[in-house]
This record gives sequence, structure tokens and C-alpha cells, in this order.
Amino acid sequence: MTPVNHHDLKPAAEGLRTRVFQIIFESDTPLAKGFDIALIGVILSSVLVVMLESITPLREAYGDWFIRLEWGFTLLFTVELAVRLYCLERPWQYLKSFYGIIDLIAILPTWLALIIPGVHSLVVVRLLRTLRIFRVLRLMEFVGEGRLLLGALMRSSHQIFLFLFTVFMLVTIFASLVYLIEPAEAGFTSIPTAIYWAVVTLTTVGYGDITPVTPLGQAISVMVMLIGYSIIAVPTGVFSAEVIRSIRADRYSDEACPGCGYDRHEKNARYCLRCGTWLDEETPDPRLEEQREDGDDTPPGAS
Repeated sequence: MTPVNHHDLKPAAEGLRTRVFQIIFESDTPLAKGFDIALIGVILSSVLVVMLESITPLREAYGDWFIRLEWGFTLLFTVELAVRLYCLERPWQYLKSFYGIIDLIAILPTWLALIIPGVHSLVVVRLLRTLRIFRVLRLMEFVGEGRLLLGALMRSSHQIFLFLFTVFMLVTIFASLVYLIEPAEAGFTSIPTAIYWAVVTLTTVGYGDITPVTPLGQAISVMVMLIGYSIIAVPTGVFSAEVIRSIRADRYSDEACPGCGYDRHEKNARYCLRCGTWLDEETPDPRLEEQREDGDDTPPGAS
């Protein structure tokens, strides 16, 4: 899948195709923004129809209407995709992009339903097309923040994996103990079933479908729940620490001040926060130039 930016796409030719391209692929005009907002509304409406169709009483009462609406949405999206490809200089470039693949997947389930019954329910993937709202509402700058969080998650993946592995070992041990202690009538018919109970108990969800009935088993349950409360903050702390480290790395420079050695300056800082020394050693300090022109030889920052 090629991550094609809308700015990399070009219209096929001057005239009608260029005007259509400006409406469909750009959002800096009222007409283009209105098209995107209307498209998002139609996408949400099509997903709502699929959700309502899954309700048995509504499907029995309005099944024919749901089918007509679904085919209407599919034909509309098919025409829209055809128009998108029509106005592009290289339509295959768009089809291989993220949005192009999503647009194609959005219409395939209904057409495939003619061959494979039941596939049309997959049209809920159309909800992914609402990602265009980032472009409409000028929210693309938040993509950088998302990448920061994803990068922090990737860098803390080893610690989180080690934590999850430790939790899995604890769950397996406690589940095996409870399986040996509790009777089968209590629901602990196998170790995998006991592991399910241990996970539910450790996460403090407590469905109550399987519960220990012996005093020792209940004591183990209390222990598992207390452990769950005590360790639930571990992955959050690891991830938060990595996010803070990423923010600092993105905001602060690791270059030390040539005057005092202080190394906690913001990347756009020009003078040392502690001693006032000019930080860029490759260029002259503009304040020195000004002082020389004024005949003042006192070093900057000196009292």
C-alpha cells in the first residue's frame, strides 16, 4: 500500500477534469469542503443502514427498503470512485494508496454479495472513509502527535511484552492452583477455563460466571484481585515515561552550552537559559556585533 498524499495527485487534463479534481481532492474552497462533508454524511448514513438491518424486527419490517438503500449507496460510491479515477492523471497511483484501497473495499462487499451471501455486512468498513474528516477540518497536524504516541509505544514494546509475559505466568500458576483446589461442579473443568477465570479476576472485571466455592479458592481470588490492582498501572507508567521522553526529545536539544555546559535548552533557543551564552558556535553572536558597533566591550550576560 502506497501512502500517497493528496498533494502528489495531479488532474488528468485541463478543463472539466481539473475542475472535478479541485472539488473532489481539495478542500480549500466552499464547494470542495461541502462535497467532503456531504460524502461523510452519506458514509455515516450507509453504515447506519447496515446497523439497523442487523436488528431482526427492523429487518423483517423494512428489509426491502434496507436492500434498496444499500444498493443506492453502493451505486453512489461506485460512481464516486469512477469519477475520482476519471479526473486523475495516474488513477492506479490513487488505487494503490490508503484512501484508494478503502474506497474500493467500501463497494466490494455489496457486489460480492451477489455471489457470496452475507458478505454485504462487511460494508461497515465504509466507516474508515470518514478519516477524510481529518483533511476537511484541517486536523492533519494531529497526525504528528499520533506518530509520537505510536513511536513511544513501539519503543516501550519490550518492557510491555516482558510485563505481559510475567502476567501470563502468574495467571497460569494461579489458574492451575484453583483448578486443583476447586471441584468441577464450580465450573473449573479444565486449566484453560481456569485461566479464563484468572484473567477476568486479575483485570478486576469479575463476570461472576465462574467463582470459587472453597475457602482456599476464595483466598486465592482475593490475592489475584489485589495483584491486579497493584500491577495494572505498570504498563501505563512505562508508556507514559516513554511519551514524556519522546516529547522532551522532540522539544529539547541535547547540545550543551559552550559556556556552562547546560544541556536542557529548547531546540529553537538561541541563548543559554542559565548563563546567556550564544548557543550556535558556527555563527557569531548578533549581540556582540551590536555592542561592537556601539563601542561596548562588555560580554553579553555579564553584569
